[in-house]
Amino acid sequence: MFCRQCEQTHGGTSCTVQGACGKTPAAAALQDLLIYGLEGIGVFADQARMLGAKDESIDRFVIEGLFTTITNVNFDPVKLEGLVRQSFEVREKAQKLFRDAFRQKNAKSFAGVLPAVDAWVPATDTAGLLAQAKDAGLLAPGLNEDVQSLRELLLYGLKGMAAYADHAAILGEKNETVNAFFHKGLAALADTAKSADELTALVMELGKTNLSCMEMLDHAHNKLFGSPVPTHVSLGVTKGPAIVVSGHDLMDLRQLLEQTKNKSVNIYTHGEMLPAHAYPELKKYKHLVGHYGTAWQNQQEEFAKWPFAILMTTNCIQRPMKAYADRIFTTGLAAFPDVEHIAASGGTKDFSRVIKKAIALGGFKENVKDKSIMVGFAHGALLGAADKILAAVKAGDLRHIFLIGGCDGAKPGRNYYTEFAEKTPKDSVILTLACGKFRFNRLDLGTLGEFPRLMDVGQCNDTYSAIKVAVALAEALHTDVNSLPLSLILSWYEQKAVCILITLLSLGIKNMRLGPTLPAFVSPGVLKLLVEKFGIKPTTTPDADLKAILG
Repeated sequence: MFCRQCEQTHGGTSCTVQGACGKTPAAAALQDLLIYGLEGIGVFADQARMLGAKDESIDRFVIEGLFTTITNVNFDPVKLEGLVRQSFEVREKAQKLFRDAFRQKNAKSFAGVLPAVDAWVPATDTAGLLAQAKDAGLLAPGLNEDVQSLRELLLYGLKGMAAYADHAAILGEKNETVNAFFHKGLAALADTAKSADELTALVMELGKTNLSCMEMLDHAHNKLFGSPVPTHVSLGVTKGPAIVVSGHDLMDLRQLLEQTKNKSVNIYTHGEMLPAHAYPELKKYKHLVGHYGTAWQNQQEEFAKWPFAILMTTNCIQRPMKAYADRIFTTGLAAFPDVEHIAASGGTKDFSRVIKKAIALGGFKENVKDKSIMVGFAHGALLGAADKILAAVKAGDLRHIFLIGGCDGAKPGRNYYTEFAEKTPKDSVILTLACGKFRFNRLDLGTLGEFPRLMDVGQCNDTYSAIKVAVALAEALHTDVNSLPLSLILSWYEQKAVCILITLLSLGIKNMRLGPTLPAFVSPGVLKLLVEKFGIKPTTTPDADLKAILG
C-alpha cells in the first residue's frame, strides 16, 4: 500500500504496511481502485455536462464515493469492494449519457480516443481487484514531483469537498457548480498530461468552489435547525441510559432525538457533534443533555469507560476496542468490519436497535458534575454583535483576533495549540472551530468586555462563518482581510482540512501558520510556491510565533 493523505502518515512520509489510521492494505487498495473508477466516471460525466446532459444519481455516487475514501470513514473491505464494482456500473451509465448527448448534438457517434481508465473492467474476484489496484494508485510513473504533488492536492481537496456536499445533499441541498467540478477535477486526474500550471489553476478553482459548497451547507443547517446561538454545554453526565453520538451529521442526531423522546434515554454529543447544542431546533430536545469526551483520537479510551451505546455518523471512527465493540453502531458512509450498520430507508433511519442497546446497558451509573463550555458563535451571532466588535477594535480594547482551529490528532506536537491559546494576550480573542478546539476549549481564558475570549464558531465546515465575519469586519474597516488584526493558526489532519486550506488560499488569504507538520504530499516546489505567493508558514513555538505576529 501507499498512502500519505493524512498528517499522521508513518514517519511523516507514507504508510506502506498498514495505515496509521488502522486501514488495512486491502482496504487501502480498494479505495485506490474506487478512486480510479471515479476518475472514469468523471471523464464521461464532465464531457456530458459540456453537452448539456447530467444525471443526479451519477453526481451522488461520485460524492459518496469520494467521501468514503476520506481518512477514518470506511474500513470495511466488503463494502469497499461493492462500491468498486458499482463504480464500473455508474461509469457505463455516464458513458451512455455522454454518447447519447454527443450523438444528439452532432448527428453521429463519438469516435474519439478515450483515456486508459475508461477501458477498465473490474476483475471477477477480490484477488483480481487487489491486483488491479497496484496499477491504479495516484502515483503515475514518470511524473515530476511537483505535478504529482498538485495531483494529490487536487484529489484530497475533492475528497474534503465531497464530505460537505454529501452533508448538504442529505439535507436536500445541491449546487450545480459544485457537482460539475467534481467531474471536472476527476477527469483532470485521469489525464496524466496535465501541467503544473493547469493543475494549480484547478486547485485554486476547487478552493473557490468549496466556498460555495460550505455556504450551501451553512444555508441548509440554518434553514433546518435555526441559526446557532451562544449556548452553555455541560461536560458532566447524568445517571441513566445513554447514547453518545459522534461524527458530523446533524440530521442523524435529529432523527435519533426524535426517536428517543419519552424513552428515558439521554443523548450526548461527542467530537465534532459538539456544535449541535447551539442550533435552536436541536437544543429544544431536553434529553440532549451534554457533551461527552474530547476529540476523535481519544475515543478508544473514552468509549470503554461507561456502558453506553455509541452511534458513529460519519468519519472519525477508530478500530473499536473489545470493551465496546458490541455496542457501537455506524450509519451513513461510516463502516467498520463486524460493526452493525444502520442504513437509511426512504430517507429515514430506524435507530431502535441502538436505543434498545442503550436501555439494556444502563448507561451512566451516577451523576458526574463537570464544567460547561460555550458554543454557538457562528456568523449569525458574531455579525449580530458586529458594532460592538468594531467599537472594541477602534478603541484599541481588542488588539488582535486569532483563529485557532482545524483537526486534532494523536501525533506529538499538538500541545503547541494549547500553549498558544494559553499565551495569547488578554486584549485578544480566539475564534475556534473543528475538533482542534479540544486542545484548549476547557481553558478559562476570561472575557474581553462582554465577549468571552474563546468563541467556538462550530464544525470544520463552519470555516464559512469565520470567512463571512472576517470579510464583514474588513469591509467595515475599509480594508482587506489580510490587513485585519487577524491571524490564522491552523492544525490539519485529514482531507477536509486540506480542502479548507485550499479555500483560504483561493481567497488570497496570506501568512497562515500550519502545523503540527507540513503535508508529506507537498513537494519542495509546491511548498516554495505556497511560501512565496501566500506567505504560508509552519508553526514553530508559541512564543516565537506570537512574537512574530504581535511584534
